[in-house]
Amino acid sequence: MAVYTEKVEEERAATGNRPSTGAVYRNIYAVDALTGVPDGIESPWDLFSKSVEKYPTNHLLGSRKIIDGKAGPYEWLTYKEVYDSALQIGSAIRKCGVNPGGQCGIYGSNCPKWIISMQACNGQAISYVPLYDTLGPNAVEFIINHAEVSLVFVQEKKIPAILACLSECNYLKTIVSFENISSSQRKEAEEAGVSCFSWDEFSQLGTMDCELPLKQRTDVCTVMYTSGTTGEPKGVILNNAAFTAEVFSVDYLFEKTDKSASTEDVYFSFLPLAHIFDQIVETYCIAKGTSIGFWQGDVRYLIEDLHELKPTMFCGVPRVFERLYNGIVDKVSSSGALRKSLFDYAYSYKLRNLEKGLRQDEAAPLLDKLVFNKIKQSFGGRVRIMISGGAPLPRHVEEFLRVTCCCVVVQGYGLTESCGGCFTSIANVYSMIGTVGIPSPAIDARLESVPEMEYDALSTTPRGEICLRGNILFSGYHKRQDLTQEVLIDGWFHTGDIGEWQPDGSMKVIDRKKNIFKLSQGEYVAVENLESIYSRCNLITSIWVYGNSFESFLVAVVVPEKKALENWAANNNETGDFETLCKSTKARKYFLEELNSTGQKNKLRGFEMLKAAFLEPIPFDLERDLMTPTFKLKRPQLLKYYKDTINEMYNEAKGKKV
Repeated sequence: MAVYTEKVEEERAATGNRPSTGAVYRNIYAVDALTGVPDGIESPWDLFSKSVEKYPTNHLLGSRKIIDGKAGPYEWLTYKEVYDSALQIGSAIRKCGVNPGGQCGIYGSNCPKWIISMQACNGQAISYVPLYDTLGPNAVEFIINHAEVSLVFVQEKKIPAILACLSECNYLKTIVSFENISSSQRKEAEEAGVSCFSWDEFSQLGTMDCELPLKQRTDVCTVMYTSGTTGEPKGVILNNAAFTAEVFSVDYLFEKTDKSASTEDVYFSFLPLAHIFDQIVETYCIAKGTSIGFWQGDVRYLIEDLHELKPTMFCGVPRVFERLYNGIVDKVSSSGALRKSLFDYAYSYKLRNLEKGLRQDEAAPLLDKLVFNKIKQSFGGRVRIMISGGAPLPRHVEEFLRVTCCCVVVQGYGLTESCGGCFTSIANVYSMIGTVGIPSPAIDARLESVPEMEYDALSTTPRGEICLRGNILFSGYHKRQDLTQEVLIDGWFHTGDIGEWQPDGSMKVIDRKKNIFKLSQGEYVAVENLESIYSRCNLITSIWVYGNSFESFLVAVVVPEKKALENWAANNNETGDFETLCKSTKARKYFLEELNSTGQKNKLRGFEMLKAAFLEPIPFDLERDLMTPTFKLKRPQLLKYYKDTINEMYNEAKGKKV
């Protein structure tokens, strides 16, 4: 078996209060030196301006205008048009008193003006601070104050959220709408001492002749607030050097293992630009002369946008790919015996060839055309690479995508603190399925033992907390040196994620260090690992497992798969709508048995089994603050929301025991 990492430092035994650490490994394509930033590049602005020089008339940003309720074709701005607009807007920012080293906010869904606002800040050496499109007014208020944002670019429909917190935002002096601003909104803002502009009004304040300030690699590029599953958001400081190093590491790895992006490529922008994942990908696309087409911002029209744009590059998070997988599996299952048999044969045949090491395009070209082409066409028909990030992609979903989507599928792992991707699987290396791949060529990686969870970085199969060192790491948490010192120790960033090295040098994320608690009998429970295992039960769409140190067993709130529950009801003479069926005692008992059966198959221990389960008809969502924008469970909020349900389950389960 080929190995894609190389040891560059030996392991270390535990000393004093520091646990043992495993050997330090590096990407095999960067053994002699980690990748960094080439001479002549000081900031992301340099990447953009060099592309403008090379490809001035190429399409850069595309969007669809809504006319009479219908979306028209993609309309494009060229590289030069975006550059000129960024210069004009950047000059206007300076005229409003924001100088190099200052902060501007950007609040809204992905659109061309989001990118123009970002580039305008980059050109003027001003830090931009993304505000999550899915955050409520309290978090927006917190970030504006904490980052001392004096000017904010806002999507028109988000203006009310900004106005609602003006009285508490002492630093904010200027609001710029992506589109227009109403006279009543302008009046409300001005009464609070804040100036308001439409996009066109603001642009007219600027000039094309402004002299751009010098930029340095140590300048702060962005302060990006992580949504956080607990507490206040943390402002992650990313400087120009780290941000551009990440872009170059992406290009270097693609160049070595597959194919770099080019002017022939088209990227579909729908993952939030407020997150580092999509920002890095789009900056990379800009550096390579690639076109970027934006979705309408409505999930109902996502497929329509894909068909219209016909992208070649598609990035998603596991939740998106899981929905795709479930939809296709349902269609195949209901397509009739003959078609299903043909699909199953084609799937098995291609999977065997992929496992033998054949490239994606060589594994079953005829079956790709005859059987899998419809799936390819659902993405517009031209996608050559799919990238999953944000959370681990379930193995069965990744396998399905690799077999059926007729393109290269890679999965990565990263954090805001590592400028996005710090591990990525390699194109056409099938042994990396189920892993997040190998370290970025810009970092070193090692594991640190976590004795209380029985993870040993020095064991035959090394397991422990993933730690990173290198050129793409953050500079610290804004105004929170205490939190910075907790995670940056002796030059190593401690991610809080538990990893396991694989024989080929790839990493598998298996657990989360923080989401661990002790049951009353003293047993430690790593709850995310349990949720991952229980999620393999095909009767459910999501699950939250709960326990605490005052109880001896676990309970769960489960969102059932609607069709699975309805099928069970039909077979067991139960009647009622979905919500009614979720309340059925028999249904709860059946789902609990099936979940524990899944647990037994995966060798969970007795205390890791569930003693009660509540069936929730409404999926966990952002509106109730039960998930982060990247679809991670917000455990304190879930506990608060389901407190009475949890108590009822414990009482019920204890009553059964007596």
